[in-house]
Amino acid sequence: MSVLVAYASRHGATQGIAERIAAALGAAGLEATARPVRDAGDLGGYDAFVVGSAVYMFHWLKDATRFVRANRTLLAARPLWLFSSGPLGTETVDAKGRDVLEVSQAKEVAALVETLHARAHTMFFGAWSQGKPVGLGERFVAVMPAARAALPQGDFRDWPLIDAWSAGIADELLRRSGES
Repeated sequence: MSVLVAYASRHGATQGIAERIAAALGAAGLEATARPVRDAGDLGGYDAFVVGSAVYMFHWLKDATRFVRANRTLLAARPLWLFSSGPLGTETVDAKGRDVLEVSQAKEVAALVETLHARAHTMFFGAWSQGKPVGLGERFVAVMPAARAALPQGDFRDWPLIDAWSAGIADELLRRSGES
């Protein structure tokens, strides 16, 4: 069974998650490839998909939303999982007592899950190190000392959680291929 793990990443954190998912699927015996959504190529040869995007300002990156919308018929017809990455830090609950991963969701994700019949969507913590700003929001953070101080730098990706999520996908796909 062939799986495409397609992703949109700005600074590489989401790419790292996608590559880890593809490696876990490969280790489970599936043929998995991680590619940026821009370079996904012909999707017809894949049996299943995992699609992820970094979340900025409560939205998936435009490349990712364009990709899923342009390929919605094919994606909806095959097993599909979605993931997002974005929140930074180690706090799982915000100052108002809300789950950080839930309140950090991209606004379009619920509609994408429903429209594409995705098996699941999950949100992972991301990673960020101050570098060359990309986009208006990052340029603002770069020039505002208070904003820079509030934005934690580091790698906050939960690799055991990502591995467990990937193992669940592999289990479902392997069960499905055994039933065929």
